[in-house]
Amino acid sequence: MAITYNNLYLDIRQQLHQAGLPAATLEARELVCCAAGKSREELSRASRLYVPDAVEQQARALVQRHLEGEPVAYLIGEWEFYGLPLDISERVLIPRPDTEVLAAAAIEGLQGVESPRVLDLCAGSGCIGLAVAKHVSGSHVVLGEIDEGALRICRQNIRRTGLSGQVVSMQLNALEKAPPRLGEFDCIVSNPPYIPDGDIAGLDPSVRDYEPHLALKGGADGLDFYRAICENWRGALRTGGRLYFEVGIGQADDVLRIMRAVGFGDIEVIPDLNGIPRVVWGILHTEI
Repeated sequence: MAITYNNLYLDIRQQLHQAGLPAATLEARELVCCAAGKSREELSRASRLYVPDAVEQQARALVQRHLEGEPVAYLIGEWEFYGLPLDISERVLIPRPDTEVLAAAAIEGLQGVESPRVLDLCAGSGCIGLAVAKHVSGSHVVLGEIDEGALRICRQNIRRTGLSGQVVSMQLNALEKAPPRLGEFDCIVSNPPYIPDGDIAGLDPSVRDYEPHLALKGGADGLDFYRAICENWRGALRTGGRLYFEVGIGQADDVLRIMRAVGFGDIEVIPDLNGIPRVVWGILHTEI
């Protein structure tokens, strides 16, 4: 039986809602848009039109894959972060609202800094650095990432956002010393891998089975990257520069101590939308 785009959307939304998925409204819309090859605006204009059989079949196949655990962002190949639509693949983490708190803190801290140089380390999709470039006038941003597949997504997103005049991507290993050729930055921002290795098996299947473990595993206690970045990359930060981290649940105090031990001061902790300490940042007060 023929079905309109609006009724297909409503049917899928109900199916997702009944499955207990909290973002059923958003996900239903995105899945129908993907299957139909339409933007949100185009879908709205076509709401009373009948859906071709092939499009309906594709939409329902996507829904089934999602109900089996596959994240919508990977199914549709894109996701929005801080108002920027970005390409996404299984080589990068899906941008999350918690990380927008990190981006917002860095953006606020850079206001008034003239032509700041910013490094987004462990960049993944490049979402944080691109948000900073978009919202900090005159900024110049390096997206540093070790994985070639993730770097490919970074390059795609630099082009997609039209920020190629401000942003470049480079293959950088956060666990190694900062290459001297990079020079000094006014700000380093990082959402590094921070899940303790032993906790990976207990993650939600949508994360454990689909998101890249390279971007999740933070060592035995989840703090390996915080230690390495503070030790190895402080030399790439000018005195008075700022280091911003996203942290996992229960890690804020440990990260604060790690930062303080290597010369960071004026350290602050910022909660996420659920009141969980999510961002730790500080100012480098001593030279190497």
